[in-house]
Amino acid sequence: MKIYITSVFVDDQEKALRFYTDMLGFEKKHDIPMGEARWLTVVSPENPEGTELLLEPSGHPAVQPYKTALVKDGIPATSFAVDDVQAEYERLRGLGVRFTQEPVDMGTVTTAVLDDTCGNLIQIVHTK
Repeated sequence: MKIYITSVFVDDQEKALRFYTDMLGFEKKHDIPMGEARWLTVVSPENPEGTELLLEPSGHPAVQPYKTALVKDGIPATSFAVDDVQAEYERLRGLGVRFTQEPVDMGTVTTAVLDDTCGNLIQIVHTK
């Protein structure tokens, strides 16, 4: 068994697609109209056949309280691996990405947390 798709709830799919591709560097994999929303996934260009991230609409009534609670408590919705947290932090800040946690060395990992502009906190991590 392996992870095929995981999702992050987003307030605006088009805005999310721009952020996750233009800022974070993911590539669009699927964009299938489904009524008012789309089946919209992105993948890492380093592994285009790997796990897909579904940019899922936040329409369900349970989603907004869930997202609000996570952000309020500083809990990332998901985590992405990077080769160098400090370098990625500097690159993304240069693009205007807002971080809620600067890079922190935690012994075996270094992490930082960013705001995806779509209602989520996202952690970037490097395992030493």
